[in-house]
Amino acid sequence: MILPKVRDPRFITLRRGGSLTDPDHHLLALWAASCAEHVLHLFESVRPDDPRPREAIEHARAWVRGEVTMTQARSAGGHAMGAARDLRGAARHAAYAAGQAGVVAHVAAHELGAAAYAIKAARAAAPAGDSDAAGRLECRWQRAQLPEAIRELVLDDQRLRNDICWSVFDC
Repeated sequence: MILPKVRDPRFITLRRGGSLTDPDHHLLALWAASCAEHVLHLFESVRPDDPRPREAIEHARAWVRGEVTMTQARSAGGHAMGAARDLRGAARHAAYAAGQAGVVAHVAAHELGAAAYAIKAARAAAPAGDSDAAGRLECRWQRAQLPEAIRELVLDDQRLRNDICWSVFDC
């Protein structure tokens, strides 16, 4: 479980009683899509004919552009997670990262799921003995991609949810 038991109002949109603006929600979705796309090759190298994870990432971006509905993006995310179910290791984590990116349109707090699974994918793909270093490198890459407008929000979220996200944000 990568979501907190009590939802953080900073990740709930204004229209639902939280403090998250639509522009920041869009930035979270785009950042999550970038995190997932960065490791997508780990899935596609194992399942080159399965488009579901790539489609989830594309749907996340299309949602931001207003080209698909939240429901369509969420559905694509679910299909990407379905692609992960019978896999193990880096490919599985990469597909889950894509799925999490797709569902950010529905629940903004899934942004951290995309990032955490991408770090797990990088760790799993690393040679024996190098997984921790690979995870830290991926975490630092992700942080470098953060738009300034959401940087402190995401970094604080990483700090608060690091324990339930397999401590992958210790970088």
